[in-house]
Amino acid sequence: MTNKLLPSGITLVVLVSGALCVCVMRVPGVNVQAADKPAVTMQGWSPTAARQYLDRRETWWQGWGRAQKDHGTLCVSCHTQASYALARPSLRSRSGERGPSAQEQVMLASVEKRVREWKDVQPFYSDAVYGAGKEVESRNAESVLNAFILACYDAPKEQLSERTRMAFDHAWALQSASGPDAGAWVWQNFEYAPWESKESQYHWAALMALAVGAAPDGYMNDKKIAANVALLRDYLRSHYDTQPLVNKMIALWAAKYFPGFMSWDQMQSLVYQVNSLQHEDGGWSLTDFGTWKRRDGTPLETRSDGYATGLAVLVLEESLITSDKKPHVARGLQWLEANQDKATGAWPAWSLNKNRDPKSDAGMFMSDAATSYAVLALEDRR
Repeated sequence: MTNKLLPSGITLVVLVSGALCVCVMRVPGVNVQAADKPAVTMQGWSPTAARQYLDRRETWWQGWGRAQKDHGTLCVSCHTQASYALARPSLRSRSGERGPSAQEQVMLASVEKRVREWKDVQPFYSDAVYGAGKEVESRNAESVLNAFILACYDAPKEQLSERTRMAFDHAWALQSASGPDAGAWVWQNFEYAPWESKESQYHWAALMALAVGAAPDGYMNDKKIAANVALLRDYLRSHYDTQPLVNKMIALWAAKYFPGFMSWDQMQSLVYQVNSLQHEDGGWSLTDFGTWKRRDGTPLETRSDGYATGLAVLVLEESLITSDKKPHVARGLQWLEANQDKATGAWPAWSLNKNRDPKSDAGMFMSDAATSYAVLALEDRR
């Protein structure tokens, strides 16, 4: 098993959405500045523009009042900061960077702070304010995200650090050991699809499997976590058939690194299904990846979007299935190259939950995640 968490040259993961948070602190001596305006390219896609968009959005998030949390930390959102952590490292070699950007350093230092001060930091959401069960949900979800992020940054070092082992320990301690969802984690549910809703538990169990399977030092085979790994594998196998397509796609991605829960027939069938949903323009629409209904009653956007297309291309590229996917990947890559916003560096995507102004800060959350997945797919081609 290769010691990388993502496609070629990509070593960091995490995407998420909505209100779920992993907190970060500000790093002494690191002055995070807004990036320059993105460079514009007239053909193909611009890695520089994508990098600058992601940096600007991360800088904005770190300065947002609602992102401020206890112990001098900042909330790490699923849609903006987690997806930023997913894609940003893959752009480093193109820009000549020798290490994490200032924004990444802020994020990583605070994740480590949360891990080391686990007993002292507060859950992101209290039962008193947000309703019964929110403290458990946010604590479980944070434990997975902490381990996920830190394991990804350890991957290029080919060794698992003490801080990451500690984060995994926190997550394993909260893994459900019994009941119908044994092997998973209680996940944050604010009814914001696809990452903070009823679908999210499987989505993130699969991403946790990806992180565990790709972690360095043969971590997945550590006897100390054998029972946890077995529970996770059983959960992914037994709950697969009832999942929306978006979750099955994440599972297919994870299966490359965490084998034993998907059959070959399931993989082939899923690749065929994803191929069949490609639009004539070469893209995919997130609307087709599940049965969604907006909370405000407005119709869902059905145009091809950067999130669905980036995810579809990435999963097909990473899939162990080799037949009947190359033409679909090629057309998807062409769509991604043609649909980056030359003015902002972002890719378009629309909320499954509300009809939001795409230029508003909340309306840009889906574009944050879309840009990350588009970058991952395009960089994996290399």
